[in-house]
Amino acid sequence: MGSFCHLRSRCLLSQFGLPFVMHRQYSLDISAQLLRTQGYVNGQWINAPSTFPVLDPATGEEIANVADCGPAEAKLAVDAAYKAFYSWKHHTVKERSVLLRKWYDLLTLNKKDLAKLITFECGKPMKESLGEIAYAAGFLEWFSEEARRVYGDVVPSAAKDRKILLLKQPVGVASIITPWNFPSAMITRKVGAALAAGCTVVVKPAEDTPLSALALAELASQAGIPAGVFNVVPCSREKTPSVGTVLCTDPLVGKVSFTGSTATGKILLKHAADTVKRVSMELGGHAPFIVFDSADVDKAVTGAMNSKFRNSGQTCVCSNRFLVQSRIHDHFIEKLGKAMDAELRLGHGSDPNTTQGPLINVRASEKVEHQVMDAVSRGAKVLRGGKRLDGSFHQPTLLADVTTDMLCTREETFGPLLPVIRSVELGEIRQLKTGWMLNWELTQGYLFSQDVSQIWRVAENLEVGMVGVNEGLLSTPEASFGGVKQSGLGREGSKYGIEEYLDVKYMCFGGLTL
Repeated sequence: MGSFCHLRSRCLLSQFGLPFVMHRQYSLDISAQLLRTQGYVNGQWINAPSTFPVLDPATGEEIANVADCGPAEAKLAVDAAYKAFYSWKHHTVKERSVLLRKWYDLLTLNKKDLAKLITFECGKPMKESLGEIAYAAGFLEWFSEEARRVYGDVVPSAAKDRKILLLKQPVGVASIITPWNFPSAMITRKVGAALAAGCTVVVKPAEDTPLSALALAELASQAGIPAGVFNVVPCSREKTPSVGTVLCTDPLVGKVSFTGSTATGKILLKHAADTVKRVSMELGGHAPFIVFDSADVDKAVTGAMNSKFRNSGQTCVCSNRFLVQSRIHDHFIEKLGKAMDAELRLGHGSDPNTTQGPLINVRASEKVEHQVMDAVSRGAKVLRGGKRLDGSFHQPTLLADVTTDMLCTREETFGPLLPVIRSVELGEIRQLKTGWMLNWELTQGYLFSQDVSQIWRVAENLEVGMVGVNEGLLSTPEASFGGVKQSGLGREGSKYGIEEYLDVKYMCFGGLTL
């Protein structure tokens, strides 16, 4: 049986000023089993004293009312996870691997319904939502395999009567606090590693996108993951601080993993410090996108489109500042504008023609508008877009004649704004790099060049956690993900992701007779 939510159409302006109307109603039609609205604690669906609404950002219409869990429910979840930890950690690695693989299979089987949830609560076009589910499932597949490759060490001893063993053991209960922009993948990237290592988890999803997390809980239950191993406590914006405090300060929690803003990450780090918890932080990004004169312009334009306009500019690794050398600048700008004209279409994510959905809320679109207005007031030229539209929509915007005193070059935008700075020499780029990147939030950088020596030199010197060389899409379960400085601590994905949930114990086996 399907569960339906009918959303009214509304009139918008297109990205380049032409009339655009959503002509039909869009309905969330998915399996009733996956449309969960209660918290999930110790294998049970639980109510809370109140609920909060989840809205479709494209229309403002209510999708569902979800249990508004508070500190009491968060504590119940922590206690359940702590109790379950002492049995889960004793599951063999093969048993944990098999259960994660079953969970992966169920995500793949239900990918269309899970993608619809993402589109309706997050605003992504369906093509991108389906891509996210494949990406999310990939982490469960990857860590189901990595579970069987957690190796310790036998270290040669200087003493003849001793053996030195280094054992790897799970850290315990992990609090998982995730953002709205990848409401499924950010959970599986963290939880897949945690469960593979033998940890149990309590997930607090973003208040804008709890439905995806609860659907994952339903599939975890169907996969046979034991009660208490995977818990979800959704809550409203108002209750987020109190729930977050429990998850970061409770002495039964051994690890905190957070993806979100740098400002919030600093608060959570302070909370976790009181009990000296292990932490992983994937925080704000301010990625530079550098195009050198030797670059293949077509590849650079494709990379710019991919790195800037995916999820309407709302990804942790979106390019935020575009530095283009002078000799290639005008050609790059011309081709980029044509690509925007040809490829970007605003609308509801359920429409197959849509490539750009809404921003997550009105505040987000107002922030983009503010940065555009600031840039124009300081001399920037709007070559495409430039306007905030009805509701949470904003036109994909291309700015030229951008300078480093403008807000869009100094603050993370998290929206479809592409500011281009004309640069002359590599030395100038290096000077800009020094001025902008010192103590800045940097997850990722991009550079486009066909000069191998230049690529190697710049890639090594960029102070970022990841570098895209002639490529605008990098993320994959097999590679590490994370930033440096104020962009975060630790790594997710890859063989290193599981290490974030493991302690190393040294065991000295003495008194041996050889």
